Amino acid sequence: MLRRVLLCLLALMLVPHAPRAQSGDVVLLADQILVQEGGDTLVATGNVEALHQGTRLTAATIVYDRRNNTLDIQGPIRITQPNGDVLTATQAELDQGFENGLLESARFVLDEQLQIASARAARVEGRYTAMSQVAATSCQVCGSEGPPLWSIRASRVVHDAEERQIYFNNAQLRILDVPVFYIPRMRLPDPTLERARGFLIPELKTSSLLGFGIKLPYFIPIGDHADLTLTPYVSPITRTLELRYRQAFRTGDITVNGAISRDSLEPEVRGLLFAEGVFRLPRDFRLSFDIEAVTDESYLNDYNSDFKKDRLDSAITLSRTTRDTFFSVGAIHYESLTDGENNATQPTIIGDLRYNRRFFPTRLGGEVRLGFQTHGHYRYSDTDIDGSDADSVVDGRDVARANLDLSWRDRWTLPGGVRAGAITQLWIDRFLVDQDAAAEGDYTEVTPAASVELRWPLVKTAANGARVMVEPVAQLGWIGGERSGVPNDESTRVEFDEGNLLSLSRFPAPDRRERGLIGAAGLRWMRDDPEGWRAALTVGRVWRDEFDSDFSRSSGMDSKASDWLVAGQFAHENGIQLLARGLYDIEQTRFTKAEMRANLSGDAYTLGASYILLTTDPLEDRDDAQSQWRVNGRYNIDRNWTATGNTRYDIAEGQFLTAGVGAEYRNECVAVDFSVSRSFASSTNLEPSTDFGLTVALTGFSTGGSGKEYRRSCSY
Repeated sequence: MLRRVLLCLLALMLVPHAPRAQSGDVVLLADQILVQEGGDTLVATGNVEALHQGTRLTAATIVYDRRNNTLDIQGPIRITQPNGDVLTATQAELDQGFENGLLESARFVLDEQLQIASARAARVEGRYTAMSQVAATSCQVCGSEGPPLWSIRASRVVHDAEERQIYFNNAQLRILDVPVFYIPRMRLPDPTLERARGFLIPELKTSSLLGFGIKLPYFIPIGDHADLTLTPYVSPITRTLELRYRQAFRTGDITVNGAISRDSLEPEVRGLLFAEGVFRLPRDFRLSFDIEAVTDESYLNDYNSDFKKDRLDSAITLSRTTRDTFFSVGAIHYESLTDGENNATQPTIIGDLRYNRRFFPTRLGGEVRLGFQTHGHYRYSDTDIDGSDADSVVDGRDVARANLDLSWRDRWTLPGGVRAGAITQLWIDRFLVDQDAAAEGDYTEVTPAASVELRWPLVKTAANGARVMVEPVAQLGWIGGERSGVPNDESTRVEFDEGNLLSLSRFPAPDRRERGLIGAAGLRWMRDDPEGWRAALTVGRVWRDEFDSDFSRSSGMDSKASDWLVAGQFAHENGIQLLARGLYDIEQTRFTKAEMRANLSGDAYTLGASYILLTTDPLEDRDDAQSQWRVNGRYNIDRNWTATGNTRYDIAEGQFLTAGVGAEYRNECVAVDFSVSRSFASSTNLEPSTDFGLTVALTGFSTGGSGKEYRRSCSY
């Protein structure tokens, strides 16, 4: 190497106008350098390297002509540009800066993915590379394996390094060297460009409701921080235009999705609008919103939309959270798409304001919490409920309330490691009820409450190093005051779980509070094993001295002694996760409510399953028991193939609700996704449907994504 450097320096001294090691000039290294008579020509041979502003050229021979300021290069030639792109050729004639010239039998490799082979390539101003008689592909080309899976043949290709675009003339797409598609002119972004105007990957869809169709998205960047995607969807049944608009701001971002359809399923124009955004405001405030709207109840189902759901909610919220305070104000609008639910009699417009603050008084000790809330919900129905109607659809009740919550709490450690806690609480609730002939008017409730609790955490280290904790817990509480005539409009669904086992009230809203003496007891067990697994189990029960008829059957609290709460979880480092909870009725010897979730993951697979059980409950408007399984999974068959599947099965009805399977194929130059889904709709406003989806992406371009992780080597 030292000999090559000395030869380079000697050549620079002997040829005053030869390329010099200065900014903008070429540094030349070679095994042998010859300066011909007259000093106008320099010949470098043997492992020649030329460096110019980050561009590196290697060749067998370079002849530098001082008069014409050109380089005559004999290959094999390899030019590596600063961004990693590689250009190879058998011979070339270039200027001193490698910015202009011709290359014979050239091969251009972009981002280690897309390779473009041509008979001749011209470099223009260091920006353009114009190639003729071109074959382009991102597939690994191995002579012994025959033609690549796909290739693009063109009479001329121009790569714009500044705009990072590739322009094709007379382009012909070939599959296994068989022509399948021709387009006179085509532009594609090169692999290094993340956002480029143009068509994205098309998707073929077949639906039993909409027939065979195609989606062809077109991406439009709007500056550096916004973009618009327009997706025409055409089938014999529908003409649809979908859009997605995104914009990022300095303090937040918004996303708007929409669609407008004209089809033969409905006579009117149909569509949807879904939008969401979040912004950071001064003084740690946060503003968020979302909008969800459709023209009719069946649109999301008919089009198998990504936004499919049973209930739409549009909301706006302003909130602020600090160490000791929380503030939130917002409004939300609900719209049910479920058959049998009348939106006029459902709480549709809801407003909420919440403020919470905590204090730590030095003299008193412990923690003081102050909470204030105002809430109102409005139904579109103008019909009063008079209490004698058998059909609740006439319910137009509207409710507004204000609630004040003041509490003090503290904890102590007693001898033997027993942890004791005490809470005193005062609720002041004011209600205004309208359009309810049986309960219309104002109501005020003052509810004092107090409780003490004991916990005795017992920790042990097993012989193998496992840590085990057993913690008995107990609570004794009292809630005073009397329940007024305010109707139960919000606390109709009660959840009893390990989170509120020790609680003064398990009702979810202030229109109902538990009364009288209550007691609770439970046992918690946890184990953290060094062999890589963790487990926990909680059992508990609640007792009260008064029967409360506002607890529904499936709440597990519909008698003086509640159902037994059983909750457990298990996790292993090999990828197993289990979570289960339920309410067990010891008298009926059955679960009144239960749920289970399981996840299993490994290097080649993921599997998830969930189960839910709800018994019949008139107070929760559930005449039939619900029992459902939901399963989804993914399995990597090999490096290239992946299978997916999902299903939801109604055990109570004995029928499938949804089912779907899919297959994905990936290699270094193509990505293929195929899916089949079936919706076994049972609501009268929905039709069962089967949907097929197919997308094929040519990777190596910006629109198709990267295939670097699937690169392989040729074997000879």
